[in-house]
Amino acid sequence: MRTGPRPARTRRQRALALAAVLALAASCSSAGGEGGAVASPTTSTVADATSTTAAPVGPHGFPEGVEVVDADDDLYALAEDPGDGEPGEPVAVQPVATELEGDLWRVLYRSTSVAGDPVVVSGLIAVPAGEPPSGGRRPVAAWAHGTTGVADECAPSRTLAQIEAAIPLLERGMVVTATDYEGLGTPGLHPYLVGESQGRSVLDLVRAAQALGPRVGAGEPVVLWGHSQGGHAVLFANEIAPTWAPELDVVATVAGAPPSQMPLLLGALGSGPTSFFLGMVIAGWAAAYPDADPADLLTPTGLERLALVEEGCIGELAAAWGAPAPEPLVRDVAADPPAPWGELFQANEPGQAAGAGPVLILHGEDDALVPAVTSAILAERMCGVGQEVQRRSYPGADHLSVIPASLDDMLNWIEERLAGVPVEAGCAEPGN
Repeated sequence: MRTGPRPARTRRQRALALAAVLALAASCSSAGGEGGAVASPTTSTVADATSTTAAPVGPHGFPEGVEVVDADDDLYALAEDPGDGEPGEPVAVQPVATELEGDLWRVLYRSTSVAGDPVVVSGLIAVPAGEPPSGGRRPVAAWAHGTTGVADECAPSRTLAQIEAAIPLLERGMVVTATDYEGLGTPGLHPYLVGESQGRSVLDLVRAAQALGPRVGAGEPVVLWGHSQGGHAVLFANEIAPTWAPELDVVATVAGAPPSQMPLLLGALGSGPTSFFLGMVIAGWAAAYPDADPADLLTPTGLERLALVEEGCIGELAAAWGAPAPEPLVRDVAADPPAPWGELFQANEPGQAAGAGPVLILHGEDDALVPAVTSAILAERMCGVGQEVQRRSYPGADHLSVIPASLDDMLNWIEERLAGVPVEAGCAEPGN
């Protein structure tokens, strides 16, 4: 809910703002917002997102059973008990004050862990200002955020650190969903770069937005967009959508600088100032996969520092893991990781099956964190499994500056998919 007038921005200003808020070293400091009063409902039923069936609504205009939490109360406490329900079922919503042109809600919704256990995940839903189009439903853009950390305090729904990512999509009349991912903001350790978990979190929040009815107005089609960790997440979301959420009409997936070639990438990140990335992977995967023993990859000093991943966001982690140590933190096993780590690296490698819709990969040629060659190999593999994919590289752009460099290309490509324009035949890397 806007609290006052907002100065207009140029496209370049918005692009630069995106580059700042999506930075891999995004601040994880608390920035809770005050919510406005929830307006009284104007309808007595909520139309289901996938049918014409009407569902009863509660006193605040959301379906019965969805709790509306006051802005000053603790939404996340409701995630302690996952209870019973289907993936994508909304649990609770909370209004958030925002300068966005529209309404912003924190949301709890149901999903399923890689182990098959019910979990509650948190996220944000942003709704454009103004009247919805004829039919009352808007396209949905599912935003998947880049790395913030694995501790609950790093969840973007808590900090609102990356909310400006919604601006260019809201301006185009789309409902924007932004998952925190499993265990980031809610109970359990976030399984960082576990593709299945992240993909389910992305898709199930789209389902939840649709299930919230006319108050949100989320319909179809669906666009998936993510950068860095989020690029990895949306590639998996697109890949699993035909089986996990076949009712969703995923028409476009945009992945910026997605991590791939996992053994090589994680091996390169496992030393020096970037070693904390591998620490997050090891901690999260050990939580998701009980047979994975961190001692197989970390030295005794590395094991001592592993617990630090739950105590701070990436700024603090970089400092803690980068402190002088009497020995290397990571064992030299990247070329031949012990079981089951090698199999897990392979299982969490994106692009092994064709997904629901076409994919656009964006990568800066000067990316030192996720080298551009990794996504070139990824795109070639995706072509080989029948995935419609295009890849665009940007000379002079690094891991962060590729965001403003590619913003116009990304938005134009999305608009073409929403308009039903087919992608170029085959697998291509168009000129820039």
